[in-house]
Amino acid sequence: MTTTHGSLLELLRRPSDQAAWEHFVRLYTPLLQLWARRLQFADADAADLVQDVFTVLVEKLPEFRYDPHKRFRGWLWTILANKARDRRRLVVAGALADDAFPASIDPAEDFAEHEYRGYLVRRAMELMRAEFEPKTWQAFWECVTTDQSAGQIAAKLGLTLDAVYQAKSRILRRLRQNLDGLLD
Repeated sequence: MTTTHGSLLELLRRPSDQAAWEHFVRLYTPLLQLWARRLQFADADAADLVQDVFTVLVEKLPEFRYDPHKRFRGWLWTILANKARDRRRLVVAGALADDAFPASIDPAEDFAEHEYRGYLVRRAMELMRAEFEPKTWQAFWECVTTDQSAGQIAAKLGLTLDAVYQAKSRILRRLRQNLDGLLD
């Protein structure tokens, strides 16, 4: 995604922002598929369910207003769970009672908070990596994953100390922008 400003959720309010939607789909598809499989959907059915969720999101996100007191993930889970119920009702031609589908499944219980946050950060970084020069990414990566000083990293990579600090700052800023409102 080449946009460097604004929250991804804010960008998604414009259905015509193809880059934002592509980024969102790449970011969330694996998570939605995981949730669908945990609800006992086979791979092909899980893929269909995920498409149903994205169809709802295309309709609802333009009017979506982020509330920092609520979790975006919870809203996303609710959409997936409702679509899963709808699909199961279709499969059994209405024989499934509402209480036969576990309404109490909560992504916070099923997919621990730290796992969700870790997944989202890792996935966002996978997608962002291609946006930066390899040395810039390596400087950032070593700053946040090793005990080396910025000076050691600069010497190792043949960069200035300022370039190492800028790499870390730029990538962390982009990561925060990409995940704004998604981790709450």
